[in-house]
Amino acid sequence: MQTVLIRFGAELAIKSRRTRQNFLNRLSKNVRDALGSAGTGDDFELRTGWNRFIATIHSDAQLPALTRVFGVSSVSVIDAMVPAELDAIVARGRELYAERVRGRRYAVRARRHGRHAFASRDVEVELGRALNEGATVDLRHPDVVVHVEVRDDEAFLFADRLDAPGGLPLGVEGNAVSLISGGYDSAVSAWLMLKRGVSLDYVFCNLGGDAYERAVVHVAKVLADDWSFGSRPRLHVVDFGPVLDELRSKALQRYWQVVLKRLMYRAASAVAAEREAHAIVTGEALGQVSSQTLVNLRAIEPAATVPVFRPLIGFDKEEIIARARTIGTAALSEQVKEYCAIAPGHPVTAAPVEHVEREEQKLDRDVLDRAVAARKILDLRALAAVDLVQPYIFIDDVPPGAIVLDCRPEAHYRAWHWPGAKQRDEWELLNSFQKLDRDPKYVLYCAHGIQTAYLAERMQRSGYEAYSFRGGANAMRKYGERAGIDRTR
Repeated sequence: MQTVLIRFGAELAIKSRRTRQNFLNRLSKNVRDALGSAGTGDDFELRTGWNRFIATIHSDAQLPALTRVFGVSSVSVIDAMVPAELDAIVARGRELYAERVRGRRYAVRARRHGRHAFASRDVEVELGRALNEGATVDLRHPDVVVHVEVRDDEAFLFADRLDAPGGLPLGVEGNAVSLISGGYDSAVSAWLMLKRGVSLDYVFCNLGGDAYERAVVHVAKVLADDWSFGSRPRLHVVDFGPVLDELRSKALQRYWQVVLKRLMYRAASAVAAEREAHAIVTGEALGQVSSQTLVNLRAIEPAATVPVFRPLIGFDKEEIIARARTIGTAALSEQVKEYCAIAPGHPVTAAPVEHVEREEQKLDRDVLDRAVAARKILDLRALAAVDLVQPYIFIDDVPPGAIVLDCRPEAHYRAWHWPGAKQRDEWELLNSFQKLDRDPKYVLYCAHGIQTAYLAERMQRSGYEAYSFRGGANAMRKYGERAGIDRTR
């Protein structure tokens, strides 16, 4: 059991009394969600207050969860609570910290709230004197800082402080939808809006199939599980395959990139209308790619029916990646393939609005509307570990252009194999698949589909679009018979 002091973000102090109380009520709800999610539901106690919260926790996971609650600036594990009396503070402080500061530089910092017979300075002087044997006071560059917070009739002693993100309590600024691709940019832009108190749903326009969806779900789940306490974010998965086919068949190639972004804005706008969201959030950074030039952003913007927020508009890529590492999405985003770059050659970088609108008008809007209506909606925080793997590993057909790998023993391969399949020993493939080309799709099969499920899962984690054929070799033979595919070698 630990008692933890929870400090608020600085902005809460400048709010009016009514607004501050509303923010604190929301922060209390979010802190309770964090503690309950990291523990067993009710294994904590929380005392709320105007300037600090105090939590009693029972799980090792609850302390780091508190450091991921927006609106919290820092937390400290309290080493001792004593009556708000100078002698009691000094005596307990000597017991706790005399050996810790011995031979080191130290400082004592004290704060008070309420009416007492002593000042904060008195605490610093008297406790500093009690710790001075064998140690050196250094107020500028101490090795150890002993903190004392006196609040009314209690005094709290602690020596460590864990930083938290600060910002505003999640939910106080309403809700928005965030376009998410799984890459560095969209995850970081979403995080920055969460920090400003905006609850998010995520819209994923899928251009790459189940393996791509799985990668994006992993990224979105980090944002949901680690950074969205107090909310229940949904991921809206829109199959953009038919939309992309419509775009490629009717619009001029050099405008594909810009029109695609407009269609994504329209999909996000439709979801925003259903969710009563007030804005769309994107990961666009000025000049990063062709669709993000200033002129092209101007051409894309009118497709949205709500305001579009771009928190990264002035960020360099290195800044974005550094922030992604802090958030915890960088390693996942690094494995996500780029699917949005659909225009070969030289896409337009300065598209007039009227030209882009003319190209978009060539398309059948019903295709997009049907895709949005048929979207899959995932409750991110409800997904279990198996939900992040199993639905995306197996496949029941062989997509055109896919490379098929037969992972059975060579004798079985010689007896029968899928036309054009390459024989690869499963153990050898496990240790060398990263030498394969990352661009194609891969379909793997073994006797029953079990070993190749593990292989496909490992390949997907490394950024490959790989699947295990459900049911293994026998199921694949039956599939070939139904499809009229020649099974000869």
